[in-house]
Amino acid sequence: MHALVCFESAARCQGFKAAARELHVTPAAISHQIKNLESELDRELFRRHHRGVELTESGAYLLVALQKSFENISDVTKQLRTQKSQGAVTISATTAVSSLWLTPALASFWRTHPHIPVSQVVSDIEVPKSRWDLNIRYGDAEKEAMPCSVLFRDRIMALGSPRFARDNAIKSLDSLLRAPLIHLEVDETGWTGWHEWFHELGCSSPGTQGFSVNNYIIALQAAQDDMGAILGWGSLTSKLVQSGKLVPLVPESTPSPLDFYIRVNPRASGRALQLCDWLLKTHE
Repeated sequence: MHALVCFESAARCQGFKAAARELHVTPAAISHQIKNLESELDRELFRRHHRGVELTESGAYLLVALQKSFENISDVTKQLRTQKSQGAVTISATTAVSSLWLTPALASFWRTHPHIPVSQVVSDIEVPKSRWDLNIRYGDAEKEAMPCSVLFRDRIMALGSPRFARDNAIKSLDSLLRAPLIHLEVDETGWTGWHEWFHELGCSSPGTQGFSVNNYIIALQAAQDDMGAILGWGSLTSKLVQSGKLVPLVPESTPSPLDFYIRVNPRASGRALQLCDWLLKTHE
């Protein structure tokens, strides 16, 4: 194959020296490769003259075949690159982030960018990076090894249904401490719990009244069903608060100790980067 490349260059450039400059080798190396090729084919491909070389009939025949082959290879390569660039952008997120924030955001993105297909991978466990172009995580963005950008830094507030707030006469942190609380128990998520939240506000730890659940979406539904108070991250629960399904129970809130941020796979396409930029601007 290397000999064919050398031959094509020499034939197109009409000389061994020009081919050597193009391929960054010596003229002797070009000559050696072509001699090997001529020996393999058992026929001359060039006529050597004092001032240069010219193709024989066999050489001209081989050049036409090679150039057609190289053109076909180039066309196929372009098609493969185009297919990759036009493929769906895959974004990974947890169930909570997907249902509460990402899916509504993508619906808006599709309305303005219908030519960019997007595929979601929704999972509450770590997804291998081979399966996504973009990945939304909750954690410390400054410690992230991959390229990333912070989507939002939230505040965490106590939320409950309007009926729950009235029935439990919640007016202050003290009355909230005595109310049923919905505890989210998910391993290794870093999500703030009631004990940490009250401690941040200088209060004692709450009791065990209420119940526990290992899924944030279910916890939010339980809160809407008047079962207890839930901790709400502002960006994830804003639509529930705006609709009146949940209301802030007390005026106090705490800053989220961790960030929601988006990771970018090094192999991400231009379309993936376009979606990433759009998501970041949406939440500026």
